[in-house]
Amino acid sequence: MKRKPDLLWVLVILFGLGVVTTGYAQSLWSTKTDAPMDITQPTPSLKR
Repeated sequence: MKRKPDLLWVLVILFGLGVVTTGYAQSLWSTKTDAPMDITQPTPSLKR
């Protein structure tokens, strides 16, 4: 059982990289666009 911690660390590192990348992209995007962030998405019609 030596592979489980390695897989866990890989998942943790990937999750951390995803969070850092998303935060960086959001900060870049918010500073690049001077317009207010009024993103009105159409309501998805997925009523089951």
